[in-house]
Amino acid sequence: MRKGFASRLGKRLARLFRAFRGEVPEDAFALAFLKGEERALYLAMDPRDRAHAVRVAKRLLRAHPQAPSFAVRAALLHDAGKALRPYRPWERILTGLYAPPVPPYPLRRGLWGAFQIRRHHPLYAAERIQDPEVRALVLEHHRPQSLWGKRLHRADQEE
Repeated sequence: MRKGFASRLGKRLARLFRAFRGEVPEDAFALAFLKGEERALYLAMDPRDRAHAVRVAKRLLRAHPQAPSFAVRAALLHDAGKALRPYRPWERILTGLYAPPVPPYPLRRGLWGAFQIRRHHPLYAAERIQDPEVRALVLEHHRPQSLWGKRLHRADQEE
């Protein structure tokens, strides 16, 4: 039990450190998988979110080298809904600690809007993705239903 707690704490501290420093995402890796409007969605994300997305996609591919293209693309776009709001580290920390039940629309400004983005970013991203398989995985990445949704969720949670 203690080892699991220490591991989770270490991962959270690493995430906190990354939130305040810049990251250089491996965009060439991502763009090799993405197509059409997916590329614009990916590039609209903050570099820290893009770096996270690449790590998730690579983790998914390490665990499942046979992963279909739609699953890798979903891994790269799973947090694209967060791009509707500027990346603010303190906001991200606060909304990670507390996420009240808020409706997805109308999307508001201020802290209320930050809570909406935290809770509904899969919906906001899915609404912008045309491929139905990618859209479905992005939509379920926090509450997985399908096999690839569960695998994406696991890859995302390892960070």
